[in-house]
Amino acid sequence: MKRKAHFQRTLAWQTSFEKYGRKSRREEFLNVMEVVVPWGELETLIEPHYPKAGNGRQPVGLSIMLRVYFLQQWFNLSDPGAEDALYESPVLRRFAGVDLGRAAAPDETTILRFRGLLGQHELCGKILDTVNHYLACKGLRISTGTIVDATIIAAASSTKNSKGERDPEMHQTRKGNQWFFGAKAHIGVDSKEGIVHSVCTSAASVSDVHMLPDLLHGAEKKVWGDAGYQGQTESIHAAAPEAQDMTSRRTKRKDSVDEVERRKNRTKARVRSKVEWPFRILKRVFGYNKVRYRGLRKNHEWLLAAFALVNLYQHRKRLVKLGA
Repeated sequence: MKRKAHFQRTLAWQTSFEKYGRKSRREEFLNVMEVVVPWGELETLIEPHYPKAGNGRQPVGLSIMLRVYFLQQWFNLSDPGAEDALYESPVLRRFAGVDLGRAAAPDETTILRFRGLLGQHELCGKILDTVNHYLACKGLRISTGTIVDATIIAAASSTKNSKGERDPEMHQTRKGNQWFFGAKAHIGVDSKEGIVHSVCTSAASVSDVHMLPDLLHGAEKKVWGDAGYQGQTESIHAAAPEAQDMTSRRTKRKDSVDEVERRKNRTKARVRSKVEWPFRILKRVFGYNKVRYRGLRKNHEWLLAAFALVNLYQHRKRLVKLGA
């Protein structure tokens, strides 16, 4: 006789017996992301590299660790901060699948090791590819137009650390009349759907044009960029032979203004503005205004996963309607 397996939750999972209540914005956000994130595909991607149960200490479930990792992305949580948040917030515990009546929440060392595992096997880039393939299956396909741009992400300039020095892989750059120290995130964004398909990370001092070829997928018909990418037609054609250079042109000269180019730039700007959406979500919604780790490699892996979640977030309403 077959018996149906069931999961019995303990009292620690239950909410308090309060008469009044409503869903917080955080809870509503997590309910939406529960629907739109392709959990099955992502777990299948990571599972071959995840520790298997043996005779020693049993590993925390992959589903829990992946959800905790995404909670860190969405709410800008450090490893200790994520551990504390799981104990403080029933909403985060329910989303992550942590039942304190059965087991403790993952500690900060476990969280750190999971992130290290993703970096060691270069899985964050594959997370971005998996998410974009999932979006393509939902009708949100990458087209033949790419917009390129970059943003500076600040790093701690303090030398009050064990080595007594700033991060040697970060550098400073000048933007306008202000100096910035940190890294730079370069992205290639689909001109139709606003999907981030390419990500490069460099020191802030690296010019935007150096990363341009790496931001193109090669099948472009048109490439947009601001005036900082002017004069890169040959680089664009080397990476995407059929692409038309649609980057903005400088309009001001010594004694005149080219009104024709200015009108063309306005037209180009209507398309190019889509590249600002991912940056806004990353910095304003997810709160990623400063790099979290020393060194470019760790921050690059973090950004790859972050932009995968950005892609899901900006198309969340459509995915929910499609029954994702």
